[in-house]
Amino acid sequence: MKKITLFSDGSALGNPGPGGYGTILRFGSKEREISGGEAHTTNNRMELLAVIEGLKVLKEPCEVDIISDSSYVVKGINEWLTGWIKRDFKKVKNPDLWAEYIEVSKGHKINAIWVRGHNGHIENERCDILAKTEALKIKEAQN
Repeated sequence: MKKITLFSDGSALGNPGPGGYGTILRFGSKEREISGGEAHTTNNRMELLAVIEGLKVLKEPCEVDIISDSSYVVKGINEWLTGWIKRDFKKVKNPDLWAEYIEVSKGHKINAIWVRGHNGHIENERCDILAKTEALKIKEAQN
């Protein structure tokens, strides 16, 4: 299995409001940046969408370290998801995105790692810039 590092971040200007996500995929010395956004969303949705969109790019089963400053994403993947599935996502926010995460993560070996946001982590800071840039583009288009 190829070992991939997926760095991700999400941003929403208002909660809800225009939002964006940024993802960096790294395989060895190769990197690819992905970003996008939505007009009416939340920060948590963008954090999770950043991971989903990154996983969609992978063409074969991989070992993936997901690096995120979102406790919601990291704990969701590492701790809560099994219980949510057993409860059929009752009282869980963003069940549509979690269902999509389950689909795109199939076949991969996933390990989610939390990093403190806005703390000088180079890739996390870059993902933050990508996410905020997308959110601002949407906000400006709405005005």
